[in-house]
Amino acid sequence: MGQGLWRVARNQQLQHQGYSGQGYLTREHGRRIATNSVSNASHRKQAQGGIDIYHLLKTRKSKEQEGFINLEMLPPELSFTILSYLNATDLCLASCVWQDLANDELLWQGLCKSTWGHCSIYNKNPPLGFSFRKLYMQLDEGSLTFNANPDEGVNYFMSKGILDDSPKEIAKFIFCTRTLNWKKLRIYLDERRDVLDDLVTLHNFRNQFLPNALREFFRHIHAPEERGEYLETLITKFSHRFCACNPDLMRELGLSPDAVYVLCYSLILLSIDLTSPHVKNKMSKREFIRNTRRAAQNISEDFVGHLYDNIYLIGHVAA
Repeated sequence: MGQGLWRVARNQQLQHQGYSGQGYLTREHGRRIATNSVSNASHRKQAQGGIDIYHLLKTRKSKEQEGFINLEMLPPELSFTILSYLNATDLCLASCVWQDLANDELLWQGLCKSTWGHCSIYNKNPPLGFSFRKLYMQLDEGSLTFNANPDEGVNYFMSKGILDDSPKEIAKFIFCTRTLNWKKLRIYLDERRDVLDDLVTLHNFRNQFLPNALREFFRHIHAPEERGEYLETLITKFSHRFCACNPDLMRELGLSPDAVYVLCYSLILLSIDLTSPHVKNKMSKREFIRNTRRAAQNISEDFVGHLYDNIYLIGHVAA
């Protein structure tokens, strides 16, 4: 009797809490439906916001199946623009796939003139069988030969008709080329002073501050590592060229080629003094002004002070 009442009370309590067999199943089924509805709503929301991603992935997959873009299917102007960003090695590899496009003369002409700005053959009627791709290979081989032996390199260029046997043409070629070894070039110019003279005249120092002009000069014609006759020759030629490019400034400052020569030597010595780690007691601005004006008395103190500031802030003139 007591156990029966206890069971009835217990069943009523479970029904009240919703944990009866049927109630539990009903609640569990409702929970699943609610979860599925939330999941579906979330999926729909992601689908609405992720349509672009889906299409992008689908497009990417289709592109991976198709492979890389065929340049022959693009407009020629666009294809040539893309190929123009390649160097010679990559352009040769591209010619294995797009032979007609990658072997175009305009592309190889651009490569030649961007690396070797001046060649005598550029201004001549091309011979039979001429191609800029072949010319590029010859120029590259000649440059490598020059970097091993300058005389043999110049003779190679002349034998191929690339350069004329003229100091002025050789000087223009050197001035417009950046692939030549500067140490070999320095040796060659020291031996060929006629080429050096024409090379100096190609520089335009008009309206340039003296230290900046000297830096540009030594960027093309590298200074020797030690003092000597060749360095004196370079400074002398630079001084005359700088005065020729700035006649009004020279009259205003009262400077002559000899005075510019003294200033250049002072700038080189100051550059070594300020940049060398072996010099502990650096030259002061006052010392530089006093020493320079002692060697060239007609130079103003302000101008010499500006020279010191330039070296102090920018650095070596022959680095």
